[in-house]
Amino acid sequence: MTEIKFYHNAPDRLMAACSITAKAVRQGHRVLVHAPDPSLAQRFDSLLWTAQPLSFVPHVAADSPLAARTPVVIASRLDNPPHTDVLVNLSDDPVPEAFKHFGMLVEIVSTQEGDRQQARQRWQAFKEQGHVITAFDLAKKPD
Repeated sequence: MTEIKFYHNAPDRLMAACSITAKAVRQGHRVLVHAPDPSLAQRFDSLLWTAQPLSFVPHVAADSPLAARTPVVIASRLDNPPHTDVLVNLSDDPVPEAFKHFGMLVEIVSTQEGDRQQARQRWQAFKEQGHVITAFDLAKKPD
């Protein structure tokens, strides 16, 4: 069963996604970032180049010939993913059925009420399907 993690209270959802993605890559994971909105995908791509000075997170678009060999793939769709280790979901849509093919699903929730409401609906859908969800509050300072 897919491991599900919710990171909530993100001041900036894309910056949090960059940080979580970079950490996953450092831990040896391969990440598919689901960004169905082209402008969102472009902003995320740019942030991976600039968010953390002096570090580089190798990434490509899903249609790249290098997608199968690159740790981070940014995809607008979830059909035929090049790898199925970690899915970072930046979609605001209801739960995508394809998440079940991934070892881990990461949901990132901002402090905006609309985002929180959509996340609550996804959380409830996962619970109804019997998934155990781990929650992380990004507003709390690490010990």
